[in-house]
Amino acid sequence: MRVYACSNCQNPLYFENSVCLNCRHPVGFDAAALTMVALEPNSEYKYCKNSEYGVCNWLLPSASESEYCIACALNRVIPALSTDSNKGRWKNLEIAKHRLIYSLLRLHLPFQVEYQGKPESLGFDFMADLPSGPHILTGHDNGMITINIAEADEVERARNKLDLGERYRTLLGHFRHESGHFYWDVLVRDQPPIEKFRRLFGDERRDYSTALADYYTNGAPADWDQRFVSPYATSHPWEDWAETWAHYLHMMDTLETAWSFGIRIDPVELEDTTGIRASIVKEPYAISDCDRLIKRWLPLCFAVNSLNRSMGHADFYPFVLSGPVIGKLGFIHELCQTGMRS
Repeated sequence: MRVYACSNCQNPLYFENSVCLNCRHPVGFDAAALTMVALEPNSEYKYCKNSEYGVCNWLLPSASESEYCIACALNRVIPALSTDSNKGRWKNLEIAKHRLIYSLLRLHLPFQVEYQGKPESLGFDFMADLPSGPHILTGHDNGMITINIAEADEVERARNKLDLGERYRTLLGHFRHESGHFYWDVLVRDQPPIEKFRRLFGDERRDYSTALADYYTNGAPADWDQRFVSPYATSHPWEDWAETWAHYLHMMDTLETAWSFGIRIDPVELEDTTGIRASIVKEPYAISDCDRLIKRWLPLCFAVNSLNRSMGHADFYPFVLSGPVIGKLGFIHELCQTGMRS
């Protein structure tokens, strides 16, 4: 994520700001230009309709016939807004979703493809469990990503994290993971990269339901961290791809933020240890060699993990990237770079 400033007074802005806290100008995000804009009277922009609920600050051209921005137009179902708790959860969902959409726009990835003569579009259902209904499962089906809105509740998400033995569980991580299933369809399914995918991730023709049942019964193998980014990635090649895809988006977005701030990792006392240095001097989306990204990512993680520990918090990035995982990240980066150039 880039660092933005108010175009009226140059005060720093968060991506989610709708008002500059310095000059009080209304501000919003122009997805076409990927920048924040301070709005003037008779502006050429208008806010997305969902700004009325305080869940979106994205802009459209004032002459646009659409009421919704490119991110909110992807919603099919939103939570019932009859309670304040649902309104708060929806806002948390939209914050995470808009950050996902930003990353997809930076990668120039399509939101719709045609497969076997039928359109398949990225979309979102934000749903809640009903007292007399089935439990809503977070997942993906032919482009539609369903998120149980309970995941937008910090207490519920922490409980799920402990119950499932996960080291890292975030709302944005859910969006990134589930989007990976859609972009497997876009970038890999029935296309030339499928053979390299199978060499790296395994054969996705393995029965999915049986594989998941086996994982939930027996768990991950003891040496999972030698080949996979997470225990869940061991369950099936599709889940390995989705987990690795999520980590790729984590890496790219965080490196862009570090680059935008001009962050440089080069401790004096470790001057002779070249592996600890990382100067984020080039925009990560412009780097075609994934090894160069990894050489920036690993020292940055070490530094921020150390900062978190200094404040008594858990590690910012509690993962070790093995050689096979780095190879998988490189494969994803190559596919995304190809898409960006086309």
